[in-house]
Amino acid sequence: MIPVDPALFRADLEDKPASLRALAAHLATHRPWEFVRATRRVIFLGMGSSRYAARVAARRLRRAGLDASAEYASAENVDAAPPRDDTLVVAISATGTSRETLDAVATLPSYVALTNNPESPLAKRAAHTVEMRAGAERGGVACRSFQHTQILLDALAGHLTGGEPAPIVAAAEATEDLLTRRPEWLARCGDLLKGDGVFPIAPVERISSALQSALMFREGPRVPADGCETGDWSHVDVYLTKTLRYRALLFPGSRYDGQALEWLRSRGSTIVSVGGEAPGAAQVIRFRHDDDFRVRLWTETLIAELVAAEWWAQGAG
Repeated sequence: MIPVDPALFRADLEDKPASLRALAAHLATHRPWEFVRATRRVIFLGMGSSRYAARVAARRLRRAGLDASAEYASAENVDAAPPRDDTLVVAISATGTSRETLDAVATLPSYVALTNNPESPLAKRAAHTVEMRAGAERGGVACRSFQHTQILLDALAGHLTGGEPAPIVAAAEATEDLLTRRPEWLARCGDLLKGDGVFPIAPVERISSALQSALMFREGPRVPADGCETGDWSHVDVYLTKTLRYRALLFPGSRYDGQALEWLRSRGSTIVSVGGEAPGAAQVIRFRHDDDFRVRLWTETLIAELVAAEWWAQGAG
């Protein structure tokens, strides 16, 4: 396991804008997925943050008519249906050393590695490697690599289905905006989220934001946290609002926001809303370009990352 350090984690977060601009410049002259031809089926393999990002990409591909799935690399018989010529398998691991992902591809005839380490075992065994180009994450937490994974999977979806150019520079500006304005929102956000746990909530289209945010609280300051899809929340997480000092980190945009908010308000839960207004929220954190879906998707987890970094450095949540 890579050693983790809260000060270096914060530095990794502060490097996000420069890292994003470098990725944008690279993608302006390079097409990382150009080797991908006609594809009917796409299988993403990964664990943790890698699978969170893949879930969003797989859903986008399905909506465009492709057979796409984001699988746990740890699943039994993940290779039970050997890929055919029209199947693309993308194995995702920032370090390129995730045991489960390496096991999942061990018997596959071919796969593509999406990794931050082109010298890793995952990359060396792959037919093709796409580099995340997120730089060394010295804090030991997948933060820039998660963001770059999202963008590169968006580039794959664009390659296979078409679409507008990726707003990567806008995401860099949004990230920079939040970092610059930390004195305006960070301390209050941290105070509001202190309770019996943090519960990020996001629409299915951006479910990775809820899952990754929850992971940041668990991985750094070791605070209980769980991410949930907004519509599903009323069926699976609402019960906790009756017994806990419930702290919701809401990423609005679901048609079921109102349903969740009604329960949260009636139970006296604390709500911090990110990227959009939410009636009854104790704090609303907006950022530049948050009216762009992809900018929100690639940026909004920074709120949880920065709060987690602060709590981690303080030694308590």
